[in-house]
Amino acid sequence: MMKYGVNEQGYYGDFGGAYIPEMLYPNVEELRREYNKVLDDPAFKAEFEQLLRDYVGRPSPLYHAKRYSEKYGANIFFKREDLNHTGSHKINNAIGQILLAQRLGKKRIIAETGAGQHGVATATVCALKGIECVVYMGEIDMERQAPNVARMKMLGATVVPATSGSKTLKDATNEALRDWIANPVDTHYIIGSVVGPYPYPDMVAQFQSIISLEAKKQLLEQTGSELPQYVMACVGGGSNAMGMFYHFLDDENVQLVAVEAAGKGVESGHSAATTSLGKEGVLHGSRTILMQTDDGQVVEPYSISAGLDYPGIGPQHAHLYKVNRAKYVSITDDESLQAGLLCCQLEGIIPAIETAHALAQLEKMSFKKDDNVVICLSGRGDKDLNTYIKHFGF
Repeated sequence: MMKYGVNEQGYYGDFGGAYIPEMLYPNVEELRREYNKVLDDPAFKAEFEQLLRDYVGRPSPLYHAKRYSEKYGANIFFKREDLNHTGSHKINNAIGQILLAQRLGKKRIIAETGAGQHGVATATVCALKGIECVVYMGEIDMERQAPNVARMKMLGATVVPATSGSKTLKDATNEALRDWIANPVDTHYIIGSVVGPYPYPDMVAQFQSIISLEAKKQLLEQTGSELPQYVMACVGGGSNAMGMFYHFLDDENVQLVAVEAAGKGVESGHSAATTSLGKEGVLHGSRTILMQTDDGQVVEPYSISAGLDYPGIGPQHAHLYKVNRAKYVSITDDESLQAGLLCCQLEGIIPAIETAHALAQLEKMSFKKDDNVVICLSGRGDKDLNTYIKHFGF
């Protein structure tokens, strides 16, 4: 049993559980039973690993960023999830869940998406398996991530705009949950992050844990030790970070740094820095830390990055934060855009703005020259070109 893992009841310390309408109990229960079975099923594992290798292109490289290393005075490594098929880490989980849905005999898949990367990954695996796909996406996110909307449609998915609330990720998640309640028998909901009712946070973390599993082996080859001094990732709901942290959790001398979106500033009223601004409560089916008013209404988050624009964090992250196993910090829009540009010009890699938040944190840290630092490069910046162009006037 992992020290920081989930318990039998679906909790990480004080966080987690399944706070769901009665209509969904059979679904979630069926999912939990099947999921626990497949984790040890050699046939499932073999198909999952084969698709990750031949379809996604794993293992993703661990790249020693030499110019970054010179600039920051440490050995900086990028775990290149941006090189996966579809351009981010999201595909790892989508493949795991589509195989699970097939075993459950589901004929229809629904998903929510913010930046569109999870929507694209879900549409991709549905095309691969010939299963109907419906993706809910906030109307505002559809405008700012138009290329990903086009991709989903090309892949055969129906994209449904969420027009309530802030018209972003939270609202898309609400719509997807409503759909699932209305269609419990034939539909599987592929949640894209380590959020939602148990078993989702654990399941998504397990499917994403391939990131840290590979990183350990690659570090051993490149540095002679599988344990770095620092492991860093950006956090919205937190799936790339959980995948990057997973196999390092029990190694207490590895410092875990999770970078949230401060937006226009933590105290500006336009932020998504959940751990700084949030309180404990229930969001989308689990007990976690979320931004809320005194009477428990969800506060609308803000970030220039659609993928970090979420009012909570996954329950495992909430636990890691509360027990001080990981450090949670935040970076503003401007800092992240500058860091994204720096990465382009120092390493020839255009990162997603989500990823750029993690890169920006390097500016605020000081290292010993022998320190090994691993950063999850969670996604490619193609989807964010318009935002970069607008900001820098290219």
